[in-house]
Amino acid sequence: MRRLTQPRRTGLLASIRAALAALCLTSSFAAAAADGAPPTPAPPASTPPAANTPSFWDPNRTPEKPDVSGLRQIRFLTEDDYPPFNFLLSDGQVAGFNIDLARAICVELDTACTIQRRRWDLLIPALNDNSGDAIIASLAINDETRKQVDFSGPYMLTPGRFAMQADTTLTSASPAALSDRPVAVVAGSRHEAFLQAFYPRSTLVTFETPALARDALKKGRVQAVFGDAIALSYWLNGAEAAGCCVFRDGPFTDPKYFGEGVGIAVKKGNAPLRRALDYALSRLAQRGVFAELYLKYFPVGPF
Repeated sequence: MRRLTQPRRTGLLASIRAALAALCLTSSFAAAAADGAPPTPAPPASTPPAANTPSFWDPNRTPEKPDVSGLRQIRFLTEDDYPPFNFLLSDGQVAGFNIDLARAICVELDTACTIQRRRWDLLIPALNDNSGDAIIASLAINDETRKQVDFSGPYMLTPGRFAMQADTTLTSASPAALSDRPVAVVAGSRHEAFLQAFYPRSTLVTFETPALARDALKKGRVQAVFGDAIALSYWLNGAEAAGCCVFRDGPFTDPKYFGEGVGIAVKKGNAPLRRALDYALSRLAQRGVFAELYLKYFPVGPF
């Protein structure tokens, strides 16, 4: 069991916290939704998603709205130490992509919601003892977690991506372009395994941490770095990178290496709530709400 991805506690993480804390003060969702107050009904307008945002739903399929007459409230469970998905503001309120998405779901379903914080290791036990109805905390969908909970469809992935110096003469990150070139990667990671399988002619330069790999690229010691696209996107957009580098090609989403993504977890057998969540996620994608949230938290998108 694990999150979608687990960033190390570095200066990058601190800068993400500061930037997102300021960003979330202007959130468009009413705080009353988190306190259990009935949300404002969603507008009927449909907005196509932005071209540079990922889509996890079939745009040609109009979902049938399930019967939600018995759904009085959704008690979401989350954690507070995984920015930009879940984190604490200076006033002690939990915020982040998952939090705004939970509130948007409640607006779409025209139901009240509460958001409760738990330690990461207590999330599934809290769901199973009926302390909450759904976990929205970037919980990875995999064989282990499926034994314990049921999932909505995935709403996020962590692809792998290459970053290169902005003034590089390389026009692509293909295996041919990176043949015999030094590429930084974290030792023992899924990203290293991917490069070993598909970039056998590249010269892999391994590092203990993502920060060290990124620093090697910034200083010109390697031609590229390959790693977690979400962490790389924040680095590229932050002061630490100082505009040194850009994404090149990708994203790479092979589930063998990068997983099946994350979903909203519900108690085993709770099909009515799972169907309602799938409907709401699909509608949010169709109306462009998911794209707005994605761009809010991922301005230099991992996709």
